[in-house]
Amino acid sequence: MCAFAYQDDELYCDGLKVKEIVAETGTPCYLYSQKTLIDNYAAFDEAFAAINHMICYAVKTNSNLAVLRTLARLGAGADIVSGGELYQALAAGFSPEKIVFAGVGKTEEEIAYALKNDILMFNVESMPELELISTVAKALKRIARISFRVNPDINPKTHHHISTGLAQNKFGISINHAEEAYQEASTNKFLEIVGMQVHIGSQITTVEPFVEAVEKVLKLAYSLQEMGLPVKYIDLGGGLGITYKDEKPPTPRDLAQAIIPLIKGSPYQFIFEPGRYIAGNAGILVTRVLYLKETPAKKFVIVDAGMNDLSRPVLYDAYHEIRPVEKVGNNEMIVDVVGPICESGDYFARKRSLPAVQQGDLLAIFNAGAYGFSMSSNYNARPRACEVMVIKDKYHIVRERETYEDLVKKEKLPKNES
Repeated sequence: MCAFAYQDDELYCDGLKVKEIVAETGTPCYLYSQKTLIDNYAAFDEAFAAINHMICYAVKTNSNLAVLRTLARLGAGADIVSGGELYQALAAGFSPEKIVFAGVGKTEEEIAYALKNDILMFNVESMPELELISTVAKALKRIARISFRVNPDINPKTHHHISTGLAQNKFGISINHAEEAYQEASTNKFLEIVGMQVHIGSQITTVEPFVEAVEKVLKLAYSLQEMGLPVKYIDLGGGLGITYKDEKPPTPRDLAQAIIPLIKGSPYQFIFEPGRYIAGNAGILVTRVLYLKETPAKKFVIVDAGMNDLSRPVLYDAYHEIRPVEKVGNNEMIVDVVGPICESGDYFARKRSLPAVQQGDLLAIFNAGAYGFSMSSNYNARPRACEVMVIKDKYHIVRERETYEDLVKKEKLPKNES
């Protein structure tokens, strides 16, 4: 059930009026439903109840501490890609033994930080990275638990910017050379081989790529077992899509029905790294109409949110549904919904049919809980939006709006300027 629903032509979030929330918080404003986060996590967890599994939420999706704390308290683990995300995960209460560290560019400092906190494992993406992990582990007199991220060369049929499992992508080690990598790692006394990982992309809307990936990594895992190099964990990554427009992505239950027959009875614990599925429809971006502008070419609705707040439309030509927070009348208009940034790519919709709106009206941009605030910036010296979460029958500001002072608080003028 969607947390964001209309009652008498007015948008509510879990029973609270969106208009009344933003009257206090201002706009732009990210608004999250804790109930939806909980329900989405439960749906994924329950779908795979028949197998030994762990769900490690992809922190990059939405790293607000209130979001992370909600999931940590449900028993989730964390999929991280930086030292900063490790810090956030620990601050939110995730257990280190449920944290997996991915990413092609781990630094020496990040590796040391993760080792000192005894995370579950590193998903290693190259042999030079493996060498650095070993060097850091030796210096710290620790054993690094590792998993290789294997690249299965599978086309997930998603946007090319978020396709990660093709041979030409920067991610992982070719599955054709994985056995050699595991053999080399097995000779290093500062490394403990515990797993295997695959992640083929994001916003995937069919089960077939997942099935193909499972078949390939299982074949490799059984081969390693025959070589005397068994693994405990098989990390199948994330990538399950959601509905933004007219997509009909599989549900977690659909995915489970497709892959559980392949993996049930195997000796492995399976890790899943959902992010978008958990957080995507749990959030909206609320923005206010600043101006209505008409040129000989088209009509524009200019709002106070910009591409610095939500970059998915310009990065991926992504569709987000946009609706008025209060519906007034039945007139429609064809418009571009744009922000105040000095870029032609600063838009949320083009040639979109919307109910007629007026200056000062509020608009809700839906399915903005994933890769919204986490990808936002201060471009054009714009303070980042506030974040608000509805918990039961109350709302809480879980990140304050930035101020102009925040924009420069880390900057320093050189001393003794001539």
